[in-house]
Amino acid sequence: MTLLDRPLVTPERKTSRFRPLKALRHFRKLVADKEDTEQVFHIIEAMKGRASHKQAWNFIASPEGQRFLHEETDIPAMLDDHARWADCGPNSVAAHYIAFMKREGLSAAGLVAESNKWQPPHERPQDLTQWYFDRLRDTHDLFHVLTGYGRDALGEASLLAFSYEQNRNAGILFIAYAGARQIGKVSGTRAPLFDAIREGRALGRAAAKIAHQDIAALMAEDIEAARARLTIGKPAAYRHCLAILESEGILREQLALGSAQAA
Repeated sequence: MTLLDRPLVTPERKTSRFRPLKALRHFRKLVADKEDTEQVFHIIEAMKGRASHKQAWNFIASPEGQRFLHEETDIPAMLDDHARWADCGPNSVAAHYIAFMKREGLSAAGLVAESNKWQPPHERPQDLTQWYFDRLRDTHDLFHVLTGYGRDALGEASLLAFSYEQNRNAGILFIAYAGARQIGKVSGTRAPLFDAIREGRALGRAAAKIAHQDIAALMAEDIEAARARLTIGKPAAYRHCLAILESEGILREQLALGSAQAA
């Protein structure tokens, strides 16, 4: 079955799931082991309500969505093909993305693999709605690059707050606020962590939807021009919190949901 042969929604898809107690159980597992990223997918699925499905359907029906469906671009393979972006300028989105991925030891394929640990592809509904949700997953690290949020615990939580306003999945917002609360609990910091979460939501609400963009064209853009076009503001509250954490002897690289270590 090709992508264009898929139905919008298969009968087995649940479009009104909202199970906060299940999300809480999986969040506790994530706190116990921050590297257990499979728990993130469980939380998102447990809180995926009708709003995120409606957004998927609206995008699929849009001219842009229809164009991307016909193109059938494999986004992870495209992003991981670093040679493809060799001619882009040093300040392009592509150049910043590649530098970020190399620095963090990441790949787009790696994120897909983590997702597949949670639910193998053959167990997922084979519909266009899943194509949209995969698109949200596959562009996650581009969100990091364009917003300036790091991969420290507060950066991830703030980015999830940004992403909630883009994608409308309550599970993402749950992790953002619960994550900020846990960071404060384990670090004892005086940094206004929830200001960073609220700022993330405001920035995400003001910005154009990143996952709805032509990703190939976006990669070739100058990053500052792309941020201006997408109206992505600067995360000032997040950076302020990092400065306070550093002054308290807590390095961002050492800050995790489950533990905070003094520098």
